[in-house]
Amino acid sequence: MTSRQLAILAKAACDEKKGIDPLILDIRKLTDITEYFVLVHGTSDRHVRTLAEGVLDRLYAKKVKPLHIEGRNEALWVLLDYGAVMVHVFHHEKRKFYSLERLWGDASIVKATAK
Repeated sequence: MTSRQLAILAKAACDEKKGIDPLILDIRKLTDITEYFVLVHGTSDRHVRTLAEGVLDRLYAKKVKPLHIEGRNEALWVLLDYGAVMVHVFHHEKRKFYSLERLWGDASIVKATAK
């Protein structure tokens, strides 16, 4: 599975769990830390946890495990690190505050849906 396909699957999992404003940023030309960011936010701590679990479950089903998980207990900003893809699941206020879309404003937005 390519990193792009992984990012698309993660976004699809967010869509299934009613994630708000899911977005894939292609940052390959901007940094070496990763290739894609998947950004999404939820409306409550419970929704953030549900979104993160949805991504984990969808990718586990494809035998893909994260290298690292951060913020799962607090559920304000959960980071799922898959190496070439980093999934950022925010609480609405945290997403607005950190504004990764603005910070990585030179990134391309990936327009794709899972098949």
